[in-house]
Amino acid sequence: MHNTRYAPSGMVCSVDHLASAAGLAMLERGGSAADAAIAANAVLAVVAPHMCGLGGDLFALVHDGATVTALNASGRAGSGADPARLRAEGHTRMPHLHDIRSVTVPGCVDGWVALHAKYARLPMAELLAPAIRLAEAGFPASPLMPAGAASAARRPGGGDFASVRAAGDRVTRPGVARALKAVAERGRKGFYLGEFGQGLMELGAGEYIEADLALPGADWVEPLKTRAYGHDVYSMPPNSQGYLLLMSLAIAEGLDLPASPAHPAWAHLLAESARIAGHDRLDVLHEDAKDLLDPAEIDRRRARIDSRSRLRLAAPAQPGDTTYLCVVDGDGMGVSLIQSNAAGFGSMVFEPRTGINLHNRGIGFSLKPGHPAEYGPGRRPPHTLTPALITRPDGTLRSVVGTMGGDAQPQILLQVITRLLRHGEEPGRAIAAPRWRLGTGGTGFDTWDAPDDAVLDLEEGAGWSDGLAALGHRVAALPYGSSFGHAHLIDVREDGMLAGAADPRSLVGSAIGR
Repeated sequence: MHNTRYAPSGMVCSVDHLASAAGLAMLERGGSAADAAIAANAVLAVVAPHMCGLGGDLFALVHDGATVTALNASGRAGSGADPARLRAEGHTRMPHLHDIRSVTVPGCVDGWVALHAKYARLPMAELLAPAIRLAEAGFPASPLMPAGAASAARRPGGGDFASVRAAGDRVTRPGVARALKAVAERGRKGFYLGEFGQGLMELGAGEYIEADLALPGADWVEPLKTRAYGHDVYSMPPNSQGYLLLMSLAIAEGLDLPASPAHPAWAHLLAESARIAGHDRLDVLHEDAKDLLDPAEIDRRRARIDSRSRLRLAAPAQPGDTTYLCVVDGDGMGVSLIQSNAAGFGSMVFEPRTGINLHNRGIGFSLKPGHPAEYGPGRRPPHTLTPALITRPDGTLRSVVGTMGGDAQPQILLQVITRLLRHGEEPGRAIAAPRWRLGTGGTGFDTWDAPDDAVLDLEEGAGWSDGLAALGHRVAALPYGSSFGHAHLIDVREDGMLAGAADPRSLVGSAIGR
Protein backbone atom coordinates (compact mmCIF):
# COMPACT_ATOMS: atom_id res chain seq x y z
CA MET A 1 0.00 0.00 0.00
CA HIS A 2 2.74 2.49 0.97
CA ASN A 3 4.66 2.11 -2.28
CA THR A 4 7.42 4.68 -2.86
CA ARG A 5 9.47 4.38 -6.05
CA TYR A 6 13.02 5.71 -6.38
CA ALA A 7 15.05 6.88 -9.37
CA PRO A 8 18.35 8.70 -9.82
CA SER A 9 17.75 10.96 -12.81
CA GLY A 10 14.13 11.25 -13.90
CA MET A 11 10.62 10.25 -12.86
CA VAL A 12 7.04 10.44 -14.14
CA CYS A 13 3.93 9.92 -12.02
CA SER A 14 0.46 9.70 -13.50
CA VAL A 15 -2.87 7.98 -13.14
CA ASP A 16 -2.16 5.44 -15.91
CA HIS A 17 0.92 3.32 -16.61
CA LEU A 18 0.58 3.91 -20.37
CA ALA A 19 0.91 7.65 -19.83
CA SER A 20 3.81 7.33 -17.39
CA ALA A 21 5.61 5.07 -19.86
CA ALA A 22 5.16 7.60 -22.68
CA GLY A 23 6.57 10.35 -20.49
CA LEU A 24 9.55 8.26 -19.43
CA ALA A 25 10.29 7.42 -23.08
CA MET A 26 10.67 11.14 -23.80
CA LEU A 27 13.08 11.58 -20.91
CA GLU A 28 15.14 8.68 -22.25
CA ARG A 29 15.28 10.39 -25.66
CA GLY A 30 16.76 13.50 -24.09
CA GLY A 31 13.53 15.40 -23.63
CA SER A 32 12.83 17.77 -20.77
CA ALA A 33 10.30 17.34 -17.99
CA ALA A 34 7.99 19.52 -20.09
CA ASP A 35 8.32 17.14 -23.05
CA ALA A 36 7.52 14.21 -20.80
CA ALA A 37 4.53 16.00 -19.30
CA ILE A 38 3.05 16.77 -22.72
CA ALA A 39 3.53 13.19 -23.92
CA ALA A 40 2.00 11.75 -20.76
CA ASN A 41 -0.93 14.17 -20.84
CA ALA A 42 -1.59 13.39 -24.51
CA VAL A 43 -1.82 9.69 -23.71
CA LEU A 44 -4.18 10.45 -20.84
CA ALA A 45 -6.31 12.52 -23.22
CA VAL A 46 -6.77 9.30 -25.20
CA VAL A 47 -7.03 6.62 -22.52
CA ALA A 48 -8.64 8.56 -19.65
CA PRO A 49 -11.55 10.50 -21.18
CA HIS A 50 -13.44 9.99 -17.92
CA MET A 51 -10.89 12.33 -16.28
CA CYS A 52 -9.33 14.63 -18.87
CA GLY A 53 -8.87 15.23 -22.56
CA LEU A 54 -8.52 17.57 -25.50
CA GLY A 55 -11.91 19.02 -24.59
CA GLY A 56 -10.72 20.14 -21.13
CA ASP A 57 -8.50 22.74 -19.45
CA LEU A 58 -4.94 22.70 -18.11
CA PHE A 59 -2.83 24.40 -15.44
CA ALA A 60 0.87 23.82 -14.80
CA LEU A 61 3.68 24.95 -12.51
CA VAL A 62 7.24 24.64 -13.78
CA HIS A 63 10.50 24.86 -11.86
CA ASP A 64 13.23 25.37 -14.46
CA GLY A 65 16.10 24.91 -12.03
CA ALA A 66 16.05 28.52 -10.90
CA THR A 67 12.55 30.01 -10.97
CA VAL A 68 8.93 28.91 -10.76
CA THR A 69 6.49 29.87 -13.50
CA ALA A 70 2.75 29.23 -13.80
CA LEU A 71 0.73 28.41 -16.92
CA ASN A 72 -3.00 29.15 -17.02
CA ALA A 73 -4.57 27.33 -19.96
CA SER A 74 -8.17 27.56 -18.82
CA GLY A 75 -10.68 28.49 -21.49
CA ARG A 76 -12.94 31.48 -21.79
CA ALA A 77 -16.67 31.63 -22.45
CA GLY A 78 -17.64 32.22 -26.07
CA SER A 79 -18.82 35.51 -27.51
CA GLY A 80 -22.40 34.29 -27.40
CA ALA A 81 -22.44 33.78 -23.62
CA ASP A 82 -25.70 35.28 -22.33
CA PRO A 83 -26.48 35.01 -18.61
CA ALA A 84 -29.84 36.77 -19.00
CA ARG A 85 -31.04 34.02 -21.35
CA LEU A 86 -30.13 31.32 -18.81
CA ARG A 87 -31.92 33.21 -16.05
CA ALA A 88 -34.97 33.65 -18.30
CA GLU A 89 -35.04 29.88 -18.75
CA GLY A 90 -35.25 29.49 -14.98
CA HIS A 91 -31.63 28.62 -14.23
CA THR A 92 -30.23 29.84 -10.91
CA ARG A 93 -26.85 28.19 -11.50
CA MET A 94 -24.98 27.04 -14.57
CA PRO A 95 -26.27 23.79 -16.11
CA HIS A 96 -24.19 20.85 -14.93
CA LEU A 97 -24.64 18.44 -17.86
CA HIS A 98 -25.88 18.27 -21.44
CA ASP A 99 -25.63 22.00 -22.14
CA ILE A 100 -23.02 23.59 -24.42
CA ARG A 101 -23.21 26.84 -22.43
CA SER A 102 -21.19 25.28 -19.62
CA VAL A 103 -18.39 24.53 -22.10
CA THR A 104 -15.75 27.24 -22.22
CA VAL A 105 -13.25 27.06 -25.10
CA PRO A 106 -11.05 24.09 -24.12
CA GLY A 107 -7.54 25.18 -23.10
CA CYS A 108 -5.67 21.86 -23.11
CA VAL A 109 -4.04 22.13 -26.54
CA ASP A 110 -3.14 25.78 -25.98
CA GLY A 111 -1.46 24.66 -22.76
CA TRP A 112 0.60 22.04 -24.59
CA VAL A 113 1.64 24.56 -27.25
CA ALA A 114 2.70 27.15 -24.65
CA LEU A 115 4.59 24.59 -22.56
CA HIS A 116 6.31 23.25 -25.68
CA ALA A 117 7.35 26.69 -26.91
CA LYS A 118 8.97 27.64 -23.61
CA TYR A 119 10.55 24.45 -22.32
CA ALA A 120 10.58 21.62 -24.87
CA ARG A 121 13.55 19.95 -26.56
CA LEU A 122 11.72 17.45 -28.79
CA PRO A 123 9.34 18.07 -31.73
CA MET A 124 5.63 18.13 -30.89
CA ALA A 125 5.01 15.33 -33.40
CA GLU A 126 7.36 13.05 -31.46
CA LEU A 127 5.65 13.88 -28.16
CA LEU A 128 2.17 13.11 -29.52
CA ALA A 129 3.15 9.92 -31.39
CA PRO A 130 2.46 7.49 -28.49
CA ALA A 131 -1.01 8.96 -27.96
CA ILE A 132 -1.80 8.82 -31.68
CA ARG A 133 -0.77 5.14 -31.84
CA LEU A 134 -3.02 4.26 -28.92
CA ALA A 135 -5.97 6.20 -30.34
CA GLU A 136 -5.65 4.45 -33.72
CA ALA A 137 -4.67 0.92 -32.70
CA GLY A 138 -6.68 0.79 -29.50
CA PHE A 139 -6.00 0.49 -25.79
CA PRO A 140 -7.51 -1.46 -22.89
CA ALA A 141 -10.22 0.32 -20.92
CA SER A 142 -9.01 1.11 -17.42
CA PRO A 143 -10.96 -0.23 -14.41
CA LEU A 144 -12.37 3.27 -13.82
CA MET A 145 -13.73 3.86 -17.35
CA PRO A 146 -16.69 1.43 -17.60
CA ALA A 147 -18.73 3.15 -14.88
CA GLY A 148 -19.47 6.13 -17.12
CA ALA A 149 -18.88 4.66 -20.56
CA ALA A 150 -22.42 3.37 -21.11
CA SER A 151 -23.92 6.82 -20.49
CA ALA A 152 -21.28 8.43 -22.71
CA ALA A 153 -21.97 5.95 -25.51
CA ARG A 154 -25.66 6.92 -25.57
CA ARG A 155 -24.83 10.58 -26.20
CA PRO A 156 -24.50 11.93 -29.76
CA GLY A 157 -20.83 11.65 -30.74
CA GLY A 158 -20.02 9.20 -27.92
CA GLY A 159 -19.72 6.10 -30.09
CA ASP A 160 -16.08 5.51 -29.16
CA PHE A 161 -17.27 4.07 -25.85
CA ALA A 162 -19.93 1.67 -27.16
CA SER A 163 -17.50 -1.24 -26.84
CA VAL A 164 -16.67 -0.59 -23.18
CA ARG A 165 -18.41 -2.96 -20.82
CA ALA A 166 -15.56 -4.08 -18.59
CA ALA A 167 -11.97 -3.26 -17.80
CA GLY A 168 -9.65 -4.45 -20.56
CA ASP A 169 -12.12 -4.02 -23.42
CA ARG A 170 -10.40 -2.53 -26.48
CA VAL A 171 -11.20 1.12 -27.22
CA THR A 172 -10.25 3.03 -30.37
CA ARG A 173 -10.64 6.79 -30.84
CA PRO A 174 -10.02 7.62 -34.52
CA GLY A 175 -11.35 11.17 -34.27
CA VAL A 176 -9.02 11.93 -31.37
CA ALA A 177 -6.12 10.52 -33.43
CA ARG A 178 -6.99 12.93 -36.26
CA ALA A 179 -7.12 15.86 -33.83
CA LEU A 180 -3.74 14.96 -32.36
CA LYS A 181 -2.23 14.64 -35.84
CA ALA A 182 -3.59 18.08 -36.68
CA VAL A 183 -1.79 19.52 -33.64
CA ALA A 184 1.41 17.68 -34.56
CA GLU A 185 1.32 18.97 -38.13
CA ARG A 186 -0.20 22.47 -37.85
CA GLY A 187 0.03 23.47 -34.19
CA ARG A 188 -2.89 25.12 -32.39
CA LYS A 189 -4.48 26.23 -35.69
CA GLY A 190 -4.82 22.61 -36.74
CA PHE A 191 -6.97 22.02 -33.69
CA TYR A 192 -8.87 25.21 -32.91
CA LEU A 193 -9.41 26.27 -36.56
CA GLY A 194 -9.52 22.75 -37.98
CA GLU A 195 -11.96 19.86 -37.76
CA PHE A 196 -12.50 20.17 -34.01
CA GLY A 197 -12.98 23.93 -34.04
CA GLN A 198 -15.43 23.85 -36.92
CA GLY A 199 -17.45 21.16 -35.18
CA LEU A 200 -17.44 23.11 -31.91
CA MET A 201 -18.80 26.24 -33.60
CA GLU A 202 -21.54 24.24 -35.32
CA LEU A 203 -22.45 22.54 -32.06
CA GLY A 204 -22.46 25.86 -30.21
CA ALA A 205 -24.90 27.42 -32.66
CA GLY A 206 -23.79 30.94 -31.79
CA GLU A 207 -22.08 30.30 -28.47
CA TYR A 208 -18.67 30.70 -30.18
CA ILE A 209 -17.36 32.62 -33.15
CA GLU A 210 -14.14 31.94 -35.03
CA ALA A 211 -12.37 34.78 -33.23
CA ASP A 212 -12.94 32.97 -29.90
CA LEU A 213 -11.03 29.97 -31.23
CA ALA A 214 -8.34 31.95 -33.06
CA LEU A 215 -7.24 33.72 -29.86
CA PRO A 216 -4.57 31.70 -27.98
CA GLY A 217 -5.95 30.77 -24.57
CA ALA A 218 -2.84 30.07 -22.48
CA ASP A 219 -1.11 32.68 -20.32
CA TRP A 220 2.10 32.62 -18.29
CA VAL A 221 1.20 34.17 -14.95
CA GLU A 222 2.84 34.85 -11.59
CA PRO A 223 2.29 31.93 -9.20
CA LEU A 224 1.06 32.40 -5.65
CA LYS A 225 3.24 31.17 -2.80
CA THR A 226 3.33 30.87 0.95
CA ARG A 227 5.94 29.71 3.47
CA ALA A 228 4.89 26.54 5.28
CA TYR A 229 6.87 24.05 7.36
CA GLY A 230 10.15 25.68 6.34
CA HIS A 231 9.45 25.51 2.60
CA ASP A 232 7.91 27.71 -0.09
CA VAL A 233 4.73 26.18 -1.49
CA TYR A 234 3.48 27.44 -4.85
CA SER A 235 0.10 27.16 -6.53
CA MET A 236 -1.95 28.90 -9.21
CA PRO A 237 -3.45 32.39 -8.82
CA PRO A 238 -7.12 33.12 -9.60
CA ASN A 239 -9.12 32.02 -11.50
CA SER A 240 -7.78 28.85 -9.80
CA GLN A 241 -8.69 28.05 -6.20
CA GLY A 242 -4.98 27.50 -5.48
CA TYR A 243 -5.11 30.22 -2.82
CA LEU A 244 -7.22 27.87 -0.67
CA LEU A 245 -4.37 25.38 -0.40
CA LEU A 246 -1.87 28.09 0.50
CA MET A 247 -4.17 29.82 3.00
CA SER A 248 -5.04 26.49 4.63
CA LEU A 249 -1.35 25.63 4.97
CA ALA A 250 -0.51 29.07 6.40
CA ILE A 251 -3.35 28.80 8.93
CA ALA A 252 -2.49 25.23 9.92
CA GLU A 253 1.20 25.91 10.41
CA GLY A 254 0.36 28.35 13.20
CA LEU A 255 -1.74 25.79 15.06
CA ASP A 256 -0.57 23.26 17.61
CA LEU A 257 -0.89 20.12 15.49
CA PRO A 258 -0.45 16.77 17.24
CA ALA A 259 2.81 14.96 16.64
CA SER A 260 0.99 12.10 14.92
CA PRO A 261 -1.54 12.34 12.05
CA ALA A 262 -3.38 9.41 13.70
CA HIS A 263 -4.71 11.75 16.41
CA PRO A 264 -8.28 13.04 15.74
CA ALA A 265 -7.15 16.56 16.62
CA TRP A 266 -4.85 16.47 13.58
CA ALA A 267 -7.79 15.94 11.24
CA HIS A 268 -9.90 18.45 13.21
CA LEU A 269 -7.39 21.29 12.99
CA LEU A 270 -6.63 20.73 9.31
CA ALA A 271 -10.33 20.45 8.44
CA GLU A 272 -11.08 23.66 10.34
CA SER A 273 -8.19 25.37 8.54
CA ALA A 274 -9.71 24.30 5.22
CA ARG A 275 -13.23 25.39 6.21
CA ILE A 276 -12.25 28.83 7.47
CA ALA A 277 -10.06 29.38 4.42
CA GLY A 278 -12.75 28.40 1.94
CA HIS A 279 -16.17 29.14 3.35
CA ASP A 280 -16.47 32.43 1.41
CA ARG A 281 -14.92 31.13 -1.80
CA LEU A 282 -18.10 31.61 -3.83
CA ASP A 283 -18.05 35.32 -2.98
CA VAL A 284 -14.36 36.12 -3.39
CA LEU A 285 -12.95 33.85 -6.13
CA HIS A 286 -13.01 35.22 -9.66
CA GLU A 287 -10.38 35.74 -12.36
CA ASP A 288 -9.50 39.28 -11.21
CA ALA A 289 -9.39 38.56 -7.45
CA LYS A 290 -6.47 40.13 -5.57
CA ASP A 291 -4.89 39.95 -2.11
CA LEU A 292 -6.43 36.60 -1.18
CA LEU A 293 -3.40 35.73 0.98
CA ASP A 294 -3.27 38.86 3.13
CA PRO A 295 -1.24 37.92 6.25
CA ALA A 296 -3.51 39.87 8.61
CA GLU A 297 -6.55 38.06 7.26
CA ILE A 298 -4.81 34.71 7.63
CA ASP A 299 -4.02 35.55 11.27
CA ARG A 300 -7.61 36.63 11.89
CA ARG A 301 -9.04 33.43 10.46
CA ARG A 302 -6.59 31.27 12.39
CA ALA A 303 -7.58 33.00 15.64
CA ARG A 304 -11.18 31.86 15.17
CA ILE A 305 -10.26 28.15 15.22
CA ASP A 306 -11.02 26.32 18.46
CA SER A 307 -9.01 23.19 19.18
CA ARG A 308 -11.85 21.90 21.40
CA SER A 309 -14.84 22.20 19.07
CA ARG A 310 -16.04 22.73 15.52
CA LEU A 311 -16.54 26.34 14.50
CA ARG A 312 -19.81 27.80 13.25
CA LEU A 313 -19.16 29.88 10.14
CA ALA A 314 -22.55 31.47 9.54
CA ALA A 315 -21.05 34.95 9.80
CA PRO A 316 -18.93 35.83 6.75
CA ALA A 317 -15.20 36.07 7.29
CA GLN A 318 -14.88 39.37 5.40
CA PRO A 319 -16.31 43.10 6.33
CA GLY A 320 -15.02 18.78 -11.86
CA ASP A 321 -13.19 14.93 -12.75
CA THR A 322 -9.57 15.65 -13.18
CA THR A 323 -6.19 14.04 -13.59
CA TYR A 324 -2.82 15.15 -12.29
CA LEU A 325 0.68 14.23 -13.41
CA CYS A 326 4.16 15.31 -12.43
CA VAL A 327 7.63 14.95 -13.89
CA VAL A 328 11.17 15.68 -12.72
CA ASP A 329 14.05 15.36 -15.17
CA GLY A 330 17.78 14.84 -14.72
CA ASP A 331 18.52 18.57 -15.00
CA GLY A 332 16.29 19.46 -12.06
CA MET A 333 13.29 20.71 -14.02
CA GLY A 334 9.99 19.84 -12.37
CA VAL A 335 6.52 20.06 -13.91
CA SER A 336 3.33 19.92 -11.86
CA LEU A 337 0.47 19.61 -14.37
CA ILE A 338 -3.25 19.19 -13.85
CA GLN A 339 -5.78 18.66 -16.62
CA SER A 340 -9.49 18.17 -16.39
CA ASN A 341 -12.95 17.71 -17.85
CA ALA A 342 -14.45 18.95 -14.53
CA ALA A 343 -17.07 16.22 -13.91
CA GLY A 344 -16.16 12.74 -15.16
CA PHE A 345 -16.67 12.74 -18.94
CA GLY A 346 -17.40 16.46 -18.55
CA SER A 347 -20.59 18.01 -19.90
CA MET A 348 -21.55 14.76 -21.67
CA VAL A 349 -21.58 16.85 -24.84
CA PHE A 350 -19.31 15.54 -27.61
CA GLU A 351 -17.87 17.44 -30.55
CA PRO A 352 -19.48 15.33 -33.26
CA ARG A 353 -16.68 15.20 -35.85
CA THR A 354 -13.88 13.94 -33.62
CA GLY A 355 -15.89 12.43 -30.74
CA ILE A 356 -13.93 14.57 -28.24
CA ASN A 357 -15.90 14.92 -25.01
CA LEU A 358 -16.18 18.51 -23.81
CA HIS A 359 -15.62 19.66 -20.26
CA ASN A 360 -18.14 21.58 -18.15
CA ARG A 361 -15.86 24.07 -16.40
CA GLY A 362 -18.46 26.75 -16.99
CA ILE A 363 -20.26 25.40 -13.93
CA GLY A 364 -17.87 27.61 -11.95
CA PHE A 365 -19.59 30.76 -13.22
CA SER A 366 -22.23 32.55 -11.19
CA LEU A 367 -25.64 33.51 -12.57
CA LYS A 368 -26.14 36.26 -10.00
CA PRO A 369 -26.41 39.59 -11.86
CA GLY A 370 -23.33 41.70 -11.24
CA HIS A 371 -21.35 38.96 -9.48
CA PRO A 372 -17.63 39.31 -10.34
CA ALA A 373 -17.65 35.70 -11.58
CA GLU A 374 -20.86 36.08 -13.60
CA TYR A 375 -21.06 34.07 -16.83
CA GLY A 376 -20.23 36.32 -19.75
CA PRO A 377 -18.33 36.57 -23.06
CA GLY A 378 -14.57 36.14 -22.80
CA ARG A 379 -14.57 35.39 -19.08
CA ARG A 380 -12.79 32.58 -17.29
CA PRO A 381 -14.78 30.74 -14.60
CA PRO A 382 -13.51 30.04 -11.07
CA HIS A 383 -11.58 26.78 -11.27
CA THR A 384 -10.99 23.95 -8.80
CA LEU A 385 -7.69 22.89 -10.41
CA THR A 386 -4.90 23.27 -7.85
CA PRO A 387 -1.43 22.03 -8.83
CA ALA A 388 1.34 22.54 -6.26
CA LEU A 389 5.11 22.82 -6.32
CA ILE A 390 7.43 23.05 -3.31
CA THR A 391 10.92 24.54 -3.06
CA ARG A 392 13.49 24.60 -0.30
CA PRO A 393 14.51 27.92 1.26
CA ASP A 394 17.43 28.18 -1.19
CA GLY A 395 15.01 27.94 -4.13
CA THR A 396 15.89 24.40 -5.21
CA LEU A 397 13.09 22.03 -6.11
CA ARG A 398 11.73 19.88 -3.30
CA SER A 399 8.46 18.40 -4.61
CA VAL A 400 5.82 18.44 -7.31
CA VAL A 401 2.42 17.29 -6.09
CA GLY A 402 -1.24 17.48 -7.01
CA THR A 403 -4.53 15.62 -7.05
CA MET A 404 -7.93 15.30 -8.64
CA GLY A 405 -10.96 15.83 -6.44
CA GLY A 406 -13.06 18.87 -7.39
CA ASP A 407 -13.60 21.23 -4.45
CA ALA A 408 -11.61 18.85 -2.23
CA GLN A 409 -8.30 19.28 -4.07
CA PRO A 410 -6.86 21.84 -1.58
CA GLN A 411 -8.08 19.71 1.34
CA ILE A 412 -6.35 16.58 0.01
CA LEU A 413 -3.13 18.46 -0.71
CA LEU A 414 -3.21 20.08 2.73
CA GLN A 415 -3.07 16.59 4.26
CA VAL A 416 -0.46 15.19 1.86
CA ILE A 417 1.87 18.19 2.15
CA THR A 418 1.54 18.31 5.95
CA ARG A 419 2.43 14.62 6.16
CA LEU A 420 5.39 15.13 3.83
CA LEU A 421 6.88 18.34 5.24
CA ARG A 422 5.86 18.41 8.90
CA HIS A 423 5.86 14.71 9.71
CA GLY A 424 8.58 13.56 7.31
CA GLU A 425 6.56 10.76 5.77
CA GLU A 426 7.78 9.03 2.62
CA PRO A 427 5.76 9.85 -0.54
CA GLY A 428 4.13 6.42 -0.64
CA ARG A 429 2.80 6.72 2.91
CA ALA A 430 1.75 10.37 2.53
CA ILE A 431 -0.19 9.54 -0.64
CA ALA A 432 -1.78 6.27 0.49
CA ALA A 433 -2.83 7.36 4.02
CA PRO A 434 -6.60 7.61 4.63
CA ARG A 435 -8.06 11.09 4.14
CA TRP A 436 -10.90 13.33 5.22
CA ARG A 437 -12.80 15.72 3.00
CA LEU A 438 -15.57 18.23 3.47
CA GLY A 439 -18.64 16.49 2.10
CA THR A 440 -20.61 17.96 -0.78
CA GLY A 441 -24.16 17.75 -2.03
CA GLY A 442 -23.18 15.24 -4.66
CA THR A 443 -21.59 16.99 -7.65
CA GLY A 444 -18.16 17.47 -6.05
CA PHE A 445 -18.36 21.19 -6.83
CA ASP A 446 -20.81 22.42 -4.18
CA THR A 447 -18.83 22.20 -0.93
CA TRP A 448 -19.10 25.92 -0.28
CA ASP A 449 -22.85 26.26 -0.88
CA ALA A 450 -23.40 25.67 2.86
CA PRO A 451 -20.05 25.12 4.64
CA ASP A 452 -21.65 24.84 8.07
CA ASP A 453 -23.74 21.92 6.81
CA ALA A 454 -20.82 20.00 5.32
CA VAL A 455 -20.35 16.51 6.74
CA LEU A 456 -16.75 15.47 7.30
CA ASP A 457 -16.34 12.41 5.10
CA LEU A 458 -13.75 9.96 6.45
CA GLU A 459 -12.03 7.38 4.32
CA GLU A 460 -12.03 3.79 5.53
CA GLY A 461 -9.13 3.19 7.89
CA ALA A 462 -8.81 6.80 9.07
CA GLY A 463 -9.59 6.05 12.72
CA TRP A 464 -10.65 9.61 13.59
CA SER A 465 -14.41 9.13 13.73
CA ASP A 466 -15.16 9.09 17.48
CA GLY A 467 -12.74 11.88 18.30
CA LEU A 468 -14.09 14.15 15.58
CA ALA A 469 -17.68 13.49 16.60
CA ALA A 470 -16.79 14.50 20.16
CA LEU A 471 -15.47 17.81 18.78
CA GLY A 472 -18.80 18.55 17.10
CA HIS A 473 -18.25 17.25 13.60
CA ARG A 474 -20.89 15.29 11.75
CA VAL A 475 -18.93 12.44 10.20
CA ALA A 476 -19.63 9.85 7.53
CA ALA A 477 -17.61 6.76 6.66
CA LEU A 478 -16.82 6.10 3.00
CA PRO A 479 -14.91 3.22 1.38
CA TYR A 480 -11.23 3.67 0.71
CA GLY A 481 -10.65 5.26 -2.67
CA SER A 482 -14.27 6.14 -3.39
CA SER A 483 -14.25 9.94 -3.37
CA PHE A 484 -10.88 11.10 -2.10
CA GLY A 485 -8.97 11.95 -5.25
CA HIS A 486 -5.95 10.51 -7.01
CA ALA A 487 -2.83 12.32 -5.79
CA HIS A 488 0.68 11.91 -7.16
CA LEU A 489 3.98 13.15 -5.77
CA ILE A 490 7.66 13.31 -6.70
CA ASP A 491 10.04 14.37 -3.94
CA VAL A 492 13.63 15.43 -4.62
CA ARG A 493 15.73 14.25 -1.69
CA GLU A 494 18.74 16.09 -0.31
CA ASP A 495 21.09 13.67 -2.08
CA GLY A 496 19.35 14.28 -5.42
CA MET A 497 17.58 10.91 -5.49
CA LEU A 498 13.94 11.07 -6.63
CA ALA A 499 11.23 9.43 -4.51
CA GLY A 500 7.76 9.24 -6.01
CA ALA A 501 4.37 7.69 -5.54
CA ALA A 502 1.26 7.28 -7.64
CA ASP A 503 -2.02 7.02 -5.80
CA PRO A 504 -3.18 3.43 -5.20
CA ARG A 505 -6.77 4.71 -5.46
CA SER A 506 -6.27 5.11 -9.21
CA LEU A 507 -5.79 1.31 -9.59
CA VAL A 508 -3.58 1.67 -12.68
CA GLY A 509 -1.46 4.66 -11.63
CA SER A 510 2.28 4.46 -12.10
CA ALA A 511 5.40 6.17 -10.78
CA ILE A 512 8.36 5.14 -12.94
CA GLY A 513 11.89 6.48 -13.26
CA ARG A 514 15.24 6.14 -14.89
